[in-house]
Amino acid sequence: MADIPRPVTVLSRALDQARAALTTLDPEDLDLPTHCGDWTVRDLVGHLVAALGNFLAMARGEEVDWSAVPDVADDQWAQHFRADADRLVEHWADRSEDEAGMADWQSAEIGVHTWDLLRATGHSMPLDPEVAERGLAFLQQGLTEENRAGAFGPPVSVPDDALPYDRLVAFAGRDPRA
Repeated sequence: MADIPRPVTVLSRALDQARAALTTLDPEDLDLPTHCGDWTVRDLVGHLVAALGNFLAMARGEEVDWSAVPDVADDQWAQHFRADADRLVEHWADRSEDEAGMADWQSAEIGVHTWDLLRATGHSMPLDPEVAERGLAFLQQGLTEENRAGAFGPPVSVPDDALPYDRLVAFAGRDPRA
C-alpha cells in the first residue's frame, strides 16, 4: 500500500481519541447536557457515532440523513464507532492527498465533538494537538458567518497563544473557559 496521506493519519488519531472518550462513559453520563444546543450526552454520542457512516456515504456520493441515529445499545457505542472508524480510514487511505484532504473536515468534526463529550461528562484525557490544528485550519478556510447557522455558534475570542483545542472549539462557537 502507498504511504497514507497525512490528513488520514491525523483523522485516524482523531477517531482513536473519540473512541477512547466513548469508553469513559458511565450510564449516568448519558442524560447530562452538552455544549451542543439542547443535546444531551446521549444525543451527542448518537450524532458522533452516526457521523462516520454519514462521512462514508458522502464520500461515495450517496444521500445522507444527518438526523438519523444508529440503533446501538448504550454499552456498544465504542465498538460500533470503532468498526465504522476502521472503514472510514480505509476509504481515505487509498485516495490521493488532495482527495484525502476532506479527512481534515472530519477530524474537525470529530475533534470538536470529542471535546464536547469530555467537557459535558467531566472526564479528561490528553487530546492530540495536531487534530485540533488541522481541524481548525480546515474550518478557517470555509466556515463563514453565513454557513455557521444550526451547527456552529459565533466564534469565541481566545488568546492567540491558547491551546490548540481551545482555539478549535472557540472557532466552532464553544467557550473553552466555560
